[in-house]
Amino acid sequence: MFDVAVVGAGPTGSAAARACADAGLSVLCIEEHAAPGFPVQCAGLLSVKALEECRVSERSVLNRVQGARVVASTGAELKFDGGVTKASVVDRARLDAEMTAAAADAGAEFWPKTTVVGREEGRLMTRGAFGRRDVEARLYIAADGPRGGMARMLGMARSPVYLSGIQADVPLDMDTRFVEVHPAAAPQFFGWVIPTGEGRARVGLCGMRNVKEDFQKFAGPYMTSCTHLVTGTIPLGPMPRTYGHRTLFVGDAAGLAKPTSGGGIYTGVRAARHAASVALSCCERGDFSDAALADYEQRWQADFGRELALGMRLSRLRQELSAAQTDALIAKMADPAITDLIVRYGDMDRPGILARRLLTKPSIIMSLGTIVGPSVCAFLKELAIGANR
Repeated sequence: MFDVAVVGAGPTGSAAARACADAGLSVLCIEEHAAPGFPVQCAGLLSVKALEECRVSERSVLNRVQGARVVASTGAELKFDGGVTKASVVDRARLDAEMTAAAADAGAEFWPKTTVVGREEGRLMTRGAFGRRDVEARLYIAADGPRGGMARMLGMARSPVYLSGIQADVPLDMDTRFVEVHPAAAPQFFGWVIPTGEGRARVGLCGMRNVKEDFQKFAGPYMTSCTHLVTGTIPLGPMPRTYGHRTLFVGDAAGLAKPTSGGGIYTGVRAARHAASVALSCCERGDFSDAALADYEQRWQADFGRELALGMRLSRLRQELSAAQTDALIAKMADPAITDLIVRYGDMDRPGILARRLLTKPSIIMSLGTIVGPSVCAFLKELAIGANR
């Protein structure tokens, strides 16, 4: 019997396990793979704040970036330079291993190469390196990713949208200070080129349809050789309820990835700490009812729920734009007055800060409206009103 059993030992699961163990709870963390961070299914671009939230050293950092180039299908680009480090490119295997070790040092027990194959009468049935074993805990934290089985076992509704992604590590000479974003590479999302150091980069994209074909077309010019190729899934939009049946859902398992970028470590780790706080409260009071667990959802909603809601609306807007409209928007955003706002207020983890700055300027809304049409202009005005509340 454990106080808390965490399913999944990625950054979110390890952060939850560490926070629970630090609070004095007995913790088991179950991980289906043999080692943390494998297989790599992440672009590995973390904002400064996201890396700080992980509470690790900088040993996993491969490169630091200070800005971005947004490249239109015409070749025109929007470039902004923060002048200082805005994000780090990390080795996810090293990052995950360090977070797992920190949780173990705090007292959490880990079962690698172990899969949860069922749930019955409040117990988890597992199979793996330790044979077939049942696990009983007072509370469970599901950090088993976007396609994890915990929600399915409990009949919980999942995220409304899933993106498929492909990424390759390739030799490439580019300015290591800037990431590249290519909206035309994937009509439902975007493509990226992320420098991992001198002469190396990660090239990838995400989408809902024709992902393989779009990747081959986009990445083909970069693929003179490839040292690593990986596929993955990104959920867009939180599951309708992120708690129930003595279980709290965190990170990608709950659909907490940022809809504007697909990144999930910042929101996942913060959600993990909210989950740990609620777990401690429930264990102290001996109350594991849904009413008690609801405090977890209230906490993460108050923290970053508004950002996710805004991100979902912007994501839907993005999917409605044609290639020509997207190119025109990139050209418009290259206005120095707008790029100055992006540099000053841009935040990878909380894009609402910049959106509020942009959407409260009538001149920007009206000029964008001439590009995307009156219906979208009305939508932007609605967002502006909401941003001022």
